[in-house]
Amino acid sequence: MDFKTWQHVFKLDPAKQITDEHLDRICKSRTDAILIGGSDHVTLENILHLTERLHQYTLPVVLEVSIIDSVIPGFDYYFIPTVLNSDNPQWIKGLHHEAIREYGEILDWDELVPEGYCILNAECKAAKLTQAQTNLTTEDVIAYARLAEHFFRLPIFYLEYSGMFGDMELVKKVKNVLTETRLFYGGGIDSATTAKKAAAIADTVVVGNVIYENIEKAIETVQAVAETAD
Repeated sequence: MDFKTWQHVFKLDPAKQITDEHLDRICKSRTDAILIGGSDHVTLENILHLTERLHQYTLPVVLEVSIIDSVIPGFDYYFIPTVLNSDNPQWIKGLHHEAIREYGEILDWDELVPEGYCILNAECKAAKLTQAQTNLTTEDVIAYARLAEHFFRLPIFYLEYSGMFGDMELVKKVKNVLTETRLFYGGGIDSATTAKKAAAIADTVVVGNVIYENIEKAIETVQAVAETAD
């Protein structure tokens, strides 16, 4: 299933615990895909453990690469974040160069999908890790969206509010300037209500933390997104 058609994605953190029952419910919820990724304590071992548990299901599984040593074969896609609002070149092109130097000869380039990240919650782990500049104006964020689409030709622009529900007016303004690049939204989707608000604007809604906080509400977001997108 092409990632350009996805409306709802569950994001699983390999460093967090999830029961077999809850994992089964997530994978049978009719979400479009499972995205594996996290900001800290991500290891080859916990990624392998989680992916082994997912093998029995048929939905697409994506590895969002944050640590080069965690890259293993067998995923449908490998999402490669480049944090556009980081001032540290390591998170823009440094790790990417290192990975290509290591694995360039064996990579299947059709499986690699670059994401232009714009992280907007200063308190989240991802912002601190990547030294993202989160104090941005609307014009700044729109410029990053245009940079992603027209300059870097990235297929995904990801507005990340990890841990808080974002400014939907800003999300709408970003969506209005994108024509080819797909808008992913993540952050604070903790109920059907917030899922509907995000799905009314973004192309793809990513649901993460609520999986570990309230499985019932997590499952409700799938139908909420489907109804809103339709």
